[in-house]
Amino acid sequence: MTSLSFYQVDAFADRPFAGNQAAIMPLDEWLPDDVMQAIAAKNNVAETAFLVASDRDDADYDLRWFTPAVEVDLCGHATLASAEIVLGEDAVRFSTRSGILTVERRDGLLWLDMPASRVAPVTAGGEAQALGQPVCGIWGVTGGNGGAIVLLENETAVRAAKPDFAKVAACSNGFIIATAPGDSVDFVSRVFCPTFGIDEDPVTGSAHCALTPFWAERLGKSRLSAFQASSRGGKLQCEMRGDRVLLGGQCVRVIEGRFSL
Repeated sequence: MTSLSFYQVDAFADRPFAGNQAAIMPLDEWLPDDVMQAIAAKNNVAETAFLVASDRDDADYDLRWFTPAVEVDLCGHATLASAEIVLGEDAVRFSTRSGILTVERRDGLLWLDMPASRVAPVTAGGEAQALGQPVCGIWGVTGGNGGAIVLLENETAVRAAKPDFAKVAACSNGFIIATAPGDSVDFVSRVFCPTFGIDEDPVTGSAHCALTPFWAERLGKSRLSAFQASSRGGKLQCEMRGDRVLLGGQCVRVIEGRFSL
């Protein structure tokens, strides 16, 4: 029987049971893909991150992310959570499907450097019916995990959305980012991604790679405060830097143990 180090971290959270859960599993070498997918299904949290020491000159670790159903191209909260486990004094660099992602500790937060996604208006489909709320506009997302930004009237509408997940799965690549101006922050959001094996993701770093440029342009500012209004809730600081997005947040370790295979 093989015994592996195992951690569970609440990311974009300042206390346990908030933010988004990630399981972190440092490995000496990659396990077979089907085994890592089975482990992620067993963990049954939004993402399980696996990392091994990198042999690249520009990275410290190679990093992969699995939902309970699929491997994904980009995940912010599990990258932040991975840094919480392996980060030393300065910064840590991860080689991923989305390039090199860096996390540094600054001003009491972990800051994650990610590629900005491109957004462009698209014709409305079934998003209003899927969310049960009037829609003010839809923008397709290129990069990250794709999907669409769906603009709602206000924070109340975002919080009141009652998704029909079968309808969500049938439109926008099954990945809908509902958003609106915030009452006490620059913008709020909720993220629904049933085709990824997650009906509602609690806090989604990859979605903020699209939300940050979207709201930076609309509000005419490069630094923004955000709240993802899931039942767990998560706070993010967002900053545009050229074609990159910086996301700042806190992490809380909640479990340390061993995983037996």
